[in-house]
Amino acid sequence: MATQTATEAPPRLLLVDDDEEACRMLAEVLARESYEVSRALSAREALKLVDRDGPFDAVLTDLRMPEASGLDLLAELRKRDPDALVLVLTAFGDGAGAAEAIRAGAYDFISKPYDLEGLRQTLSRALARRQLVARRSSAQEERPAAAAPASGVLVGHSPSIITVMKQVARVAPTQATVLITGETGTGKELVARTIHRFSERADRRMVAVNCSALAEGLLESELFGHVRGAFTGAVSNRPGMFREADHGTVFLDEIGDISPGLQARLLRVLQEQEIVPVGAEQPIKVDVRIIAATHRDLPAMVQEQKFREDLYYRLNVVTVHLPPLRERRQDIPLLIDHFLTTLAGRHGRGPVAMDPAAQSLLLAHDWPGNVRELENVLERALVLAEIDVIGPEHLPEGLRGAPAASASAAHPPVSPASPAVLPAAEPAESTSELVSLDELDRRHVFRVLAATGGNREDSARILGISRRTLTRMIQRWSWKPGAR
Repeated sequence: MATQTATEAPPRLLLVDDDEEACRMLAEVLARESYEVSRALSAREALKLVDRDGPFDAVLTDLRMPEASGLDLLAELRKRDPDALVLVLTAFGDGAGAAEAIRAGAYDFISKPYDLEGLRQTLSRALARRQLVARRSSAQEERPAAAAPASGVLVGHSPSIITVMKQVARVAPTQATVLITGETGTGKELVARTIHRFSERADRRMVAVNCSALAEGLLESELFGHVRGAFTGAVSNRPGMFREADHGTVFLDEIGDISPGLQARLLRVLQEQEIVPVGAEQPIKVDVRIIAATHRDLPAMVQEQKFREDLYYRLNVVTVHLPPLRERRQDIPLLIDHFLTTLAGRHGRGPVAMDPAAQSLLLAHDWPGNVRELENVLERALVLAEIDVIGPEHLPEGLRGAPAASASAAHPPVSPASPAVLPAAEPAESTSELVSLDELDRRHVFRVLAATGGNREDSARILGISRRTLTRMIQRWSWKPGAR
């Protein structure tokens, strides 16, 4: 149900349907929900109302109408206001028309006969998210202009990521070999590129190779090069990555996956600063800095004689360990803001806001794929978001937990000609599972606090309340770290 304070005007809706009786009945239903509803029986009449009385907070239009269709109206509305909030009313089973409406910029579609509860929820959610977009845009206008976010920057304020930043700052200007460790997706290549960018070799090339992605023979040729005729298919000389990166940096990702033979050849590069191309006899001097990375436990591999001990010590001059994302959850809100800004620019979108319910789900997830998984999830959500607000339904099902019952199953459709028919009641819960609203609030606040590591600023932002209000809740409920 639409809600507003005593000082706020009710949301203004424009309902467009060439069926006059259906239009009137639905308008009455929406008016009882505290909306201010205007009606039009054609696209032409709707545009006249928009020009005369607009703008409206939302427009609900029938898809199939004589003369000009709902899609025609949608196009005209978005010409007048690119951010116009339009919901399309479609006949049951008109999937092609609904998909076309979404592609044209409609927020959502609602099938006839109407599921009134589903319509209420969709409309309420759409209006609430439009307000989120407006607040975010307003905040960005008030904020001093800033440069576009740099691609490839370390983001976070947790103690562990601050330690990484300090290590990178200290080791970058030196010539030391660096070994970067951490789980897959934690950002090891990003750290390598940051080290190179702030080194004395920044004006020369950094060449990266994934050692686990190539067969041994091909990897050897990629790294050290080959001479013509060295093997079948070697029709010309190839310099190899070490020569291409001369006076620059070579990044060897997944170094723990290289074979014993290549380990010996790599040791020679580190010791002698020279390579021997495949099929050649004379060594060639190179000047490269090596940065290696792995998700494997190299000391354990040394003990198992799967990795050369002398090579390990040559690589392990300085070790930078990247913690998994689940161990630095307080960085997630910052990463969300960073990725949404970067991805919005990449996809030509305006500012994108995050629904607090969706952010709570992201904070609670364990992120086995780490930062890379978070970026992929946010890109998917941004592409699917209708009005530049990401909600729980835009996240993968695995992050949302068990799927809730569909609206149509919980509430059977009713015809607009009989709006008095009530939705089916929800299944009754056992009285032993029922708790007060105050207890529900307490549990939710404690879950958010636990997910943010007790960070009150982040928790207040997720909950949509002021920090002062959150502090009063903590004092009232005596929250302590670890409490649930």
